[in-house]
Amino acid sequence: MTQGIIISLLVLCLIWLGIVTFYLRRLMEHYQVLTRGVNKKNLEFVLENLTKETHLVKKNISNLISRCDTIEKNETYYIQKIGLLRFNPFKDTGGDQSFILTLSDANNTGVVITGLYSRSGLRWYAKSIFEGKGIEHELSEEEKKALKIAKNIKETTVQTHS
Repeated sequence: MTQGIIISLLVLCLIWLGIVTFYLRRLMEHYQVLTRGVNKKNLEFVLENLTKETHLVKKNISNLISRCDTIEKNETYYIQKIGLLRFNPFKDTGGDQSFILTLSDANNTGVVITGLYSRSGLRWYAKSIFEGKGIEHELSEEEKKALKIAKNIKETTVQTHS
């Protein structure tokens, strides 16, 4: 009976030894892959370089986070709303060849560019807008409509006005 217990323990120990050997071999192969081309002299050099690179990467990540924060803080001032309205300012002649282009930020501040087409050529006009209203000049009905298009849809839109 005691011989059976001893044999069972011996078999169990051999199985355990096989499992440990398998994992040790895998660990050694992994270690050899990591240290390929590295000897005792330059191992310290390699580790120092890795540490320096890690610090540099952390510094770069911190810099990128700071830049992203600045961009997010200022994003309301970037052009976000674009409205395009084609219309005919002269009811009896021509087609919808005149246009109004509205470019504004999140606060509806920006510029309204009007291009009036006539037989003699194309005339350009620009008006500054602040919070959806003309600063120096009153906005025409068509310009107000183009601004409304830009406010309602935050992407490029083309509509015709009759």
